Amino acid sequence: MIKQFSSSFFVLITVCFSIFSAAHAQDEFLVGDPLPDAPELAARGSYGVGVTTLDLVNKNQLNVLSIKEGKGERYDRPITIEVWYPAIIPEGKEEVETYTQVLGRNGVEGRPVVPFTFKGRALRNATILNDKGKFPLVILSHGYVGSRFLFTYLAENLASKGYVVVSIDHTDSTYRDAAPFTSTLVNRSLDQLFVLNEMERISQSDGDSFLVGLVDTSKVGLIGYSMGGYGGLNTCGAGYSAGAIGFFKGMTGGSDALDQRGMGNTAYQNSKDPERITAFVALAPWGMNNGVWDAEGLAGLKTPTLFVAGSQDDISGYENGIKAIYEGAVNSDRFLLTYINARHNVAPNPPVYETMKEGLHIDEYLRYADSVWDMRRINNVNQHFITAFLGLHLKGIDYGEYLNLEPDANTGKWKGFKPRTSVGMELLHAAPSTE
Repeated sequence: MIKQFSSSFFVLITVCFSIFSAAHAQDEFLVGDPLPDAPELAARGSYGVGVTTLDLVNKNQLNVLSIKEGKGERYDRPITIEVWYPAIIPEGKEEVETYTQVLGRNGVEGRPVVPFTFKGRALRNATILNDKGKFPLVILSHGYVGSRFLFTYLAENLASKGYVVVSIDHTDSTYRDAAPFTSTLVNRSLDQLFVLNEMERISQSDGDSFLVGLVDTSKVGLIGYSMGGYGGLNTCGAGYSAGAIGFFKGMTGGSDALDQRGMGNTAYQNSKDPERITAFVALAPWGMNNGVWDAEGLAGLKTPTLFVAGSQDDISGYENGIKAIYEGAVNSDRFLLTYINARHNVAPNPPVYETMKEGLHIDEYLRYADSVWDMRRINNVNQHFITAFLGLHLKGIDYGEYLNLEPDANTGKWKGFKPRTSVGMELLHAAPSTE
């Protein structure tokens, strides 16, 4: 009897595996696709997705890397961006794009730049939809180091839901061109503002871009990971502290390059842009545990913000880092989504085969992986909550029931999550101060 059961069970498992393998072969599982336990709003939207590359130039900028004894040269700063957008996918065309990323280049000898590829769901240079009116703009800003392809899972997903999504290659801060940290400290917020202004310029009605008349830059979402979150906080009103500015001067022989983004600087106060950036997503933002902000600086953040963090973040810190920013941003209507026991990587695409090859530096894998959480799971949960948050603030969709939740996911009562799948997370909410 037992032998018969074992044999039948083995046959059943074999048949099921064969069916799964055949289905998987017919419909390849790509980066960003929803897992069976993905929450509701992680599902792709109704639009096809196009993707293209644009090369921009921010003229007459300070070359931070040239600073000597406090002074530096000027140069034309190149910025490459990737643009995903709602598109027309011709019949018979496969909506699949192969992206090229690289490993290595983190200032450590023995880590050469090694290209690798992975696939996503978009069509290169597809025709943009031009009969649906304007689409809100979303800007993505990677960490140090990173690239514009670090979170394609999110870019494609949002474009399919009616956003034009722009992801920045921050010069001196990518896997290909990693340079000393001082450039990132100064340029991160400046790059974000430049790209916003350029997207507004090239989408004006008198231009010749394919985006003319189709981008709504009065409704902008900014999403920043790690150093992208550091810059995004500053872009949205959290000016840097006097201590942070003094630290930078010590690094650069007295340069005042960071002064322009300080809370006490009049020029900085005039550069803030609350009219266009109406929602901010800060994924593991760096800086609080290094004294980058004080209470006055954090109080300057008034943009509605979704913070996302791992409770064991060993780069940005959690209690004295990301959670401290959340608690100190008293004038922002804000949420804090925490992945319990996750570390810093709460934003990137999942690791691919090339990151797992024997002999590679472990950090090549850990740039894309968490040691507790499945990154595809994190990707799906991010897609869900960011869809709700941006939909509420950029499109006016009433997604409140997906955001106004009991803090503890383990109650099993989180809206949009399948039974037994809302576990291991916490979502806090704080309204802006009325004082």
